Amino acid sequence: MKWVFMIASLLLMTFSAGMAADQKSGVEALPSDLRALLRQEMRAIETAMKDMVSFIAAGNYKQTEQLASQIENSFILKQNLTQAQMHQLHTLLPEDFLQQDLQFHYYAGMLQHVAANKKPELVAFYYGQLLESCGSCHQAHAQHQFPLYQKTPEAKQHGH
Repeated sequence: MKWVFMIASLLLMTFSAGMAADQKSGVEALPSDLRALLRQEMRAIETAMKDMVSFIAAGNYKQTEQLASQIENSFILKQNLTQAQMHQLHTLLPEDFLQQDLQFHYYAGMLQHVAANKKPELVAFYYGQLLESCGSCHQAHAQHQFPLYQKTPEAKQHGH
């Protein structure tokens, strides 16, 4: 009887460990409707970031300002989320993700401000901050979408 209990316990622990490994976290833990909205948001931001390169290079501050404003105010998420979905986002996403998102939107607001004031050096600086924020967040929270950000064992040991 003692053996039966031990085997049952071992099977339960193995099953529980497997279940824990199957559980998703962060962005992957979001329900499919929220993941779809987030993907839509990311595509809109990607398009805006690409368009801004041309606008900044051409000195088109007005278009840069408009796109930065759209990013700051969240193209889709703020406009299409119910209160329940907003609660899910704040519950399921890690605190670091939410902080990086706040920082990203802050940089977008600053880009809007400096573009409105036609400050080319600061426009380039805040565009760079936005771009760096994208990569930093993708590396921390979206390696499932961006596998090139996955660290190799050599990179983990390197220390830089």
